[in-house]
Amino acid sequence: MPTLMSWLEAGRRLAERIPYSIVALVARFAVASVFWRSGQTKVEGFFDIKDNTFFLFREEYKVPLLPPDLAAAEHVFPVLLLVGFASRLSALGLMVMTLVIQLIVYPEGWPEHILWFALLLLIVARGPGAISLDHIIWSRAQPVMATAPR
Repeated sequence: MPTLMSWLEAGRRLAERIPYSIVALVARFAVASVFWRSGQTKVEGFFDIKDNTFFLFREEYKVPLLPPDLAAAEHVFPVLLLVGFASRLSALGLMVMTLVIQLIVYPEGWPEHILWFALLLLIVARGPGAISLDHIIWSRAQPVMATAPR
């Protein structure tokens, strides 16, 4: 008869078989969708900044030093993250945005912000995984870099 420990061990072995690339892809998609949808509320058409975006940055967000053009970052970084190009840099950009949102704009939103931050930290620390343009680029560049003179 299987014991509790054998069931737990079987579950652990099964979970460890999940490829990191799948975990990273889901993390990239999840956090990219949050920022993309937020960015979409600030533009109309093809990146034409809405008039109320200027009001938001000035009055509600209380970050008058940050230009409303930053709405573009809410579109560029998520797209780069989703396709896995410049993933770590994009994740760092979104981490900075998350910190600004947390510390200046909506400090009471920390339960949600910490989830975004954790997903972004995973991508910065471990990379975007094999299902990414970064992986393709770096795997092709590695043999060239290994044979380059030092």
